[in-house]
Amino acid sequence: MEQDLRHEVLHKIQNKEFNCAKELTLSIISGKWKIVILYRLGINGPMRFSAIQHLFPKITHKVLTKQLRELEDDGVIARKVYPEIPPKVEYSLTDLGESLQPILQMMYAWGEKRIQQLQKES
Repeated sequence: MEQDLRHEVLHKIQNKEFNCAKELTLSIISGKWKIVILYRLGINGPMRFSAIQHLFPKITHKVLTKQLRELEDDGVIARKVYPEIPPKVEYSLTDLGESLQPILQMMYAWGEKRIQQLQKES
C-alpha cells in the first residue's frame, strides 16, 4: 500500500497535479524507517550507512538502501561519496530535509506524551 501511494503521488508530481499537500508529505515520510532516519540525521548530523544501520539493528541492508534512495530521490537527504578506497559515503539532510525537523520533533513529543498517558492508564 505504501508503495502504491508513493507511485501515485510521484505520478501526480510529474504531471503537476498538486491537489493534496498532506498526501505529498505522507508519501515522502511514509515507510517504516524514514521518519526515524530523518529524525536521527537531524539530531546526529551527517552519518555513514553503517552508522545508520547500527542505530536500527532490525533493518535489513536492502530496506535501508531502499529507504535512503527514496529519501534522496525526494530531495530530503543528500548522499556524498568521498573518493577513497574503500569508498566512504555519508548521508545528510538537505535544506528541504531540515525543514521537516520541526514536524518530526512535534511527532516525537506527541508520541512521548501519549506513551506517558498510556502508562498511567495501565
